[in-house]
Amino acid sequence: MKDKFSVQSKIYADFRPTYPKELVEYIISLCKNKTLAWDVGTGNGQFAFLLSEYFQKVYATDLSTNQIKNARQNSKIIYKVEPAENNTFNKNQFDLITAAQALHWFDLEKFFSEVNRTLKPKGIFAVIGYSLIKISPDIDKVINDFYTNVIGKYWDPERKLVDEKYKNIHFPFNEITNNKHFKITADWTINNLEGYLNSWSAVQNFIKINNYNPVPKVIKNIIPLLKDKNLFKVKFPIFMRIYRLI
Repeated sequence: MKDKFSVQSKIYADFRPTYPKELVEYIISLCKNKTLAWDVGTGNGQFAFLLSEYFQKVYATDLSTNQIKNARQNSKIIYKVEPAENNTFNKNQFDLITAAQALHWFDLEKFFSEVNRTLKPKGIFAVIGYSLIKISPDIDKVINDFYTNVIGKYWDPERKLVDEKYKNIHFPFNEITNNKHFKITADWTINNLEGYLNSWSAVQNFIKINNYNPVPKVIKNIIPLLKDKNLFKVKFPIFMRIYRLI
């Protein structure tokens, strides 16, 4: 697993969007028991924090010490710095395993083996991600151009899996048919948007190579397109794949 977020871990914690409660409740409804959950690649603990409302205990792991340092604290959450593919958990330990906007960074063959080992029989494995931000047609055009033409070549190859919504990954588990559609929605300021763009790994890769930040320029181009300069609505379409262990 690559550590792509230690440098901007504080930015990540402050500006990454939060998943809707309806999404979590849907995943929880599929779980037979709600004793132990494992959130893998937890980052700043966003999804682990939401799971803690329903589970007796949630283990949350990430490769990045800095991410864990900036994670949301909760007495039900046990944070551990360790890779997804090589952990210290027991066989058949978890009722639910989740990976939210993280799966593409893992060594999938090794990680799937760990899911198979640590998940209880009939346990749920849920993979969640979200697509590119949506604001308005004019602004989306600017962001899409920035995403593709300005920082496009600075994305790691794994980002393609997110763009494909994980559809081309082979999962060695029994998939649960899902017709549900969820999205992240929020009211943001221009500061929120700038912080979010700065949290992108491709932006950090760009800065390392070019020695300047490309985000202020794209923000400058977006500001005149905002109908409301104070607060505006943002949306992130969510995609997910859910499995039940035999």
